[in-house]
Amino acid sequence: MTKVTMTVNGTAVSGEVEGRTLLVQFLREGLGLTGTHVGCDTSQCGACVVHVDGKAVKSCTAFALDLEGASVRTIEGMANADGTLGTLQQAFQDHHGLQCGFCTPGMVMTSAALLAENPKPTEAEVRDYLEGNICRCTGYHNIVKAVLAASGQDVSAVAAE
Repeated sequence: MTKVTMTVNGTAVSGEVEGRTLLVQFLREGLGLTGTHVGCDTSQCGACVVHVDGKAVKSCTAFALDLEGASVRTIEGMANADGTLGTLQQAFQDHHGLQCGFCTPGMVMTSAALLAENPKPTEAEVRDYLEGNICRCTGYHNIVKAVLAASGQDVSAVAAE
């Protein structure tokens, strides 16, 4: 076991991990941050996306030890300081961008990375950016609307798939 220290959602944390411990395991089992989901164990679904030093990362592909000193943001860190939903989270709720909710944390984290890179994406850019995230319930239509709404754009013309 080796000690790893990082900042998670603005708080310095540390824990003892094995060399093979994945970031998603450290977050869920070591820190009790269960908003980050494990969906496929093959890095294909995107349910485990978090931000590491500002970049979207599938946490099932990163070893916790490799992130010594990193800054990690999870879905729990997306809320406003007063605990209310952040803009993107609220847009997902307002535009019904979730159904069962399993993919939602990864979708929100991936969408936040997109909006950080491109504050006013087109519908096609949103769909392309979310390509690495799988949702079995919504058909993506309302997720795309939510991302566009969070960017301050009119969503009335979003085409149904």
